[in-house]
Amino acid sequence: MYILQKSTPVDYLKNGSKKTAHFCIVFVPLQTLRKVRRSHEPSYNVSTYSAIHHSQRRDSTPVTARKLCGYSEEIYSLRALTFLAEAALQQWDGYRDGEKRMVACGLPKADHSTISKKANDVPFGVFKQLLHLLINKCNRTTRRRLRIPKELLAVDSTTISAGHNRLPWAPSVKGEKSGIKLHVSLLTETGELHRVTESTGKQHDSTMCIAVTDSNFILVADRAYGNHKQFDAYMEQEQRQYFVIRVRNNTVLHQPVYRERKRPYKHTIEQDLTCQLGKKATLTRNRFRVVKLKDPKGNPIILATNLHRHSAERIAEIYRQRWQIEVFFRWIKQHLNVPTLFGKTPNAVYGQLYTALIVYVLLQYVFVQGNKQVHSSARLSFAEFDRLISFAALPPEWVVYLAHHLTFP
Repeated sequence: MYILQKSTPVDYLKNGSKKTAHFCIVFVPLQTLRKVRRSHEPSYNVSTYSAIHHSQRRDSTPVTARKLCGYSEEIYSLRALTFLAEAALQQWDGYRDGEKRMVACGLPKADHSTISKKANDVPFGVFKQLLHLLINKCNRTTRRRLRIPKELLAVDSTTISAGHNRLPWAPSVKGEKSGIKLHVSLLTETGELHRVTESTGKQHDSTMCIAVTDSNFILVADRAYGNHKQFDAYMEQEQRQYFVIRVRNNTVLHQPVYRERKRPYKHTIEQDLTCQLGKKATLTRNRFRVVKLKDPKGNPIILATNLHRHSAERIAEIYRQRWQIEVFFRWIKQHLNVPTLFGKTPNAVYGQLYTALIVYVLLQYVFVQGNKQVHSSARLSFAEFDRLISFAALPPEWVVYLAHHLTFP
């Protein structure tokens, strides 16, 4: 057993009052990372899950949580968090389906109504803070392949939709369905999560951007984040936020000045200029660089940036790295059961989604560390690693690494 961090206080709201939870994050060995779908194949143990041991502070004395039907009073105990992690990895259909399959995963038998009740009661903020603690521990410095002074941070959101009556507290923009959003920032070179927050489907992406950005990185985003006032704020804040953001095709370019260039443009780049963006009330106070190009289908793309030292081709390449966050969203939806929401309350919905992201962080960390230690002939892509470990078909070098050499920071 490896203790990652001890006695970390987390503040959260419960029944309108502020409470503090003290817990420690512990990596413990489970019977398998993902249960083999074919029972006749061998399985092996992998230490990849994170569990929380929780205790309320009452009169300065730690109190052990009560247990009910095999589950602790708080769902973020070891068994409950493992339930949600197994549900994400094995793509269970809901609490009832999990009740039937949990015993085969080494979990004690519990009624689905008990699990559902605890999922509704536990503040999802605890799962959220646990996710960010793991991100801070597992992220690492990387070599910058694009030769730019800072790493690229892609920002975007994904919407998980449900029936209108299922999540009445989370109406969507169209009004026909309900839905919630996960706003994510991702390091494009490594695929590591940086920050995550949540909102209802009606919340516009630009209003949540400040919660996931970081001025230590170059921000790369799509049109939803092309707010002109925010561009000025990025320039005028104490630590300038550098960015490459796509703006709408009908954006007014005020007083354009074309940049001098001796060589012709490469690829699909058409123009490179500086200007103010917008008009009248939306006119920016600062001048920004604008690079115009076309996508492979011939559609125009207009990029606004405050990076002036790089070539137009480099600016276009930076924006292309934004696609990594789309790949991430597709992966978690296909492999971590994200579109299937078990509960109906904010705590149940967001708690399930944050647990799925915790599983992703740990899987990604194990994969990266394994590729460093195994022989070059046994190195895998993340997609190959996920597929092979699902069927207990990893190369022998990986089995030895997972059994004997897996370590955490």
